[in-house]
Amino acid sequence: MTRFYFFGRLFLLALCLCAPRQAAAGKPNVVMIVVDDMGWTGLSSYGSDLHETPHIDRLASAGVRFTNAYAAAPVCSPTRASIMTGKSPARLHITVWHESAGEPPAWMRQKLVPPTTEKNLSQDDFTLAEALRAEGYLTAHIGKWHLGDAANYPENHGFDVNVGGTFWGCPATFFYPYRGPFGGQKEMRYVPGLSQGKKGEYLTDRLTDEALAIIDRAGEQPFYLNLWYYTVHTPIEGPPDLVDYYRRKIKKRTDNAQNKRLDHDNANYAAMHHRLDENIGRLLARLQERGIAENTIVLLTSDNGGYVNDYKGRQVTSNAPLRSGKGSLYEGGVRVPLIVKWPGKTVAGGVCQEPVITTDFYPTICRMAGVAGDAQYNKQIEGQDITPLLLNPAAALDREALYFHYPHYYPTTAPVSAVRAGDWKLLEYHEGRRVELYNLADDLGEQHNLAETRPKEKRRLVHLLHDWRAEVGAQMPSVNSAARK
Repeated sequence: MTRFYFFGRLFLLALCLCAPRQAAAGKPNVVMIVVDDMGWTGLSSYGSDLHETPHIDRLASAGVRFTNAYAAAPVCSPTRASIMTGKSPARLHITVWHESAGEPPAWMRQKLVPPTTEKNLSQDDFTLAEALRAEGYLTAHIGKWHLGDAANYPENHGFDVNVGGTFWGCPATFFYPYRGPFGGQKEMRYVPGLSQGKKGEYLTDRLTDEALAIIDRAGEQPFYLNLWYYTVHTPIEGPPDLVDYYRRKIKKRTDNAQNKRLDHDNANYAAMHHRLDENIGRLLARLQERGIAENTIVLLTSDNGGYVNDYKGRQVTSNAPLRSGKGSLYEGGVRVPLIVKWPGKTVAGGVCQEPVITTDFYPTICRMAGVAGDAQYNKQIEGQDITPLLLNPAAALDREALYFHYPHYYPTTAPVSAVRAGDWKLLEYHEGRRVELYNLADDLGEQHNLAETRPKEKRRLVHLLHDWRAEVGAQMPSVNSAARK
């Protein structure tokens, strides 16, 4: 079965490479790198006081680094859906990760009951991959998918090749053979398409190997590569040599009484970032070796903020100076790194402070690639083309606000919606309709609730948020009658 799968995949790839290429002549390659659960300060270029990420930092120095980039949701599946469709998770009714979609699980039925949400990315949506493939691109997905069951894997959403993409959100282990029991229920998991490995092989390395093979086989055909790493999600497992390196580094820092406590002090988590960075270096080097670096757009971001809860008895990370983390609509849950290099277009070393969101990637990538997409579907897209910011990082977009909707529970939050308009940000919790208002220019850590002292601003943002929820048909939680008894 394994041999059949392996040769079948090679045959499929060969067919893809023999497809007509005329429509894609002269178009740039696109590499979309999505890191799982990497917080806003996870990279050294974004302020990490422990992680070493020199290759990604060099990518940032060659392109534009965004300081106010947002994931469309504080958890993975909804954000990934926003990237593929250009639509908000609220409109898609994909507002929670796949395994908790559909009927809400028992642990989420608290004072409120979350809505019944979509488990699969609808095939009625014309994905970014479909738009690019229609113009002659080879389309490949490598790594985490998390957007539906087997009938809704990448192959049915515009991708010619899928390696590693399933409905699961993380592997049982980052070490070969990448399978085993996961979680309290000991569910057996595996990562498909990664056979014939060897003991000690690391998942981040292997996914990069698969990506490099796609690049090498593409020949002259432009390619769109979704390189969606499983790292730095749980299980928090770094390569042993790098874990030892960071343990020594942390000890050296903490032994020095003059040094303050590190915001990042998890050696395994740091090692995962380090190995990720080394693999980004491998990818960029291969583009150079093949002479296609100057015709390849590279984007790197995260699907939500860093995970601030415990794993095996210790906190995974901190998103300081941002508040909270994954699952929350505070800045620590949704503000993420974003680096874009568009050769010959982006300003090297540019820093952009304009707020952008992952929903923007669809129209932006289509614009950069010179791809028209589907005219009717384009009318449904909520994202905004941000190429003006890539050409001039000091430019501004004609957009009133960014919106977020998470009608579910998580260890960091109760059901909540949020809106950011300029420097103002409002959160509305659905339990008791509690409202919080912050000015991010003065209070990045969201510590001073101004809802009572700035009533006019509060009313304005509540009005914006409610109008938006009505417009997109956002699903709302309901009162749990059982909990009231």
